[in-house]
Amino acid sequence: MTVRVLLVDDHTLFRKGLAELLERNEQISVAGVAGSAIEARKLLDELKPDVMVTDLHMQPDDGLSLLRQLQQEGNTIPTLVLTVSNAEDDLANALRAGARGYLLKDMEPDDVADAIVRAARGETVVAPSMTMKLVGLLQNNQPTAQPSSLLDLLTQREREILSHLALGESNKVIARQLDISHDTVKLHVRHILSKLNLTSRVEAAIFAVEHKLSNAPLNSPN
Repeated sequence: MTVRVLLVDDHTLFRKGLAELLERNEQISVAGVAGSAIEARKLLDELKPDVMVTDLHMQPDDGLSLLRQLQQEGNTIPTLVLTVSNAEDDLANALRAGARGYLLKDMEPDDVADAIVRAARGETVVAPSMTMKLVGLLQNNQPTAQPSSLLDLLTQREREILSHLALGESNKVIARQLDISHDTVKLHVRHILSKLNLTSRVEAAIFAVEHKLSNAPLNSPN
């Protein structure tokens, strides 16, 4: 299945460049590009894309206002924020406004493409460097921790990888640190999510912090 995406950014060069990069991915089709929130609203109705990717700070209407408008209207299109801001407040405001994920513009194009596909599947996706900030935001809303006995389902290697997920590290970084292949890390992550009945790396990171599998403070600098 090809994911049809609408790109929204007020910088012409960036949105055109991103569109060209994403079109190289066989799982993604760029349905349209918009230079403003107003234009995006029109294209959403016309094109009916599967996912929308929007900048956060735009003129005259920013991405946050766009998200809030869609939320008020009950529009549930999965929307990813793609921005230069790594501020925790921006992350919190975007998620409260209904964003499905929060990405940074210094990410690799392949990672952005992967995030778009995952968002279309219903996952919440954040840039690896923002994971700990998201954990800090979400942990306060967790009523109870999941049973510790679930840890017994994991192998030692899976626990080790889970602790790296809690630090917000990408699969590539984990593979390099543990001296294993990228594909092996992906397989372990898939097994971890399945065994713990989780749906995303974000949930896995929260689980790891709750069960003290990471020594990193919740709001440690990236």
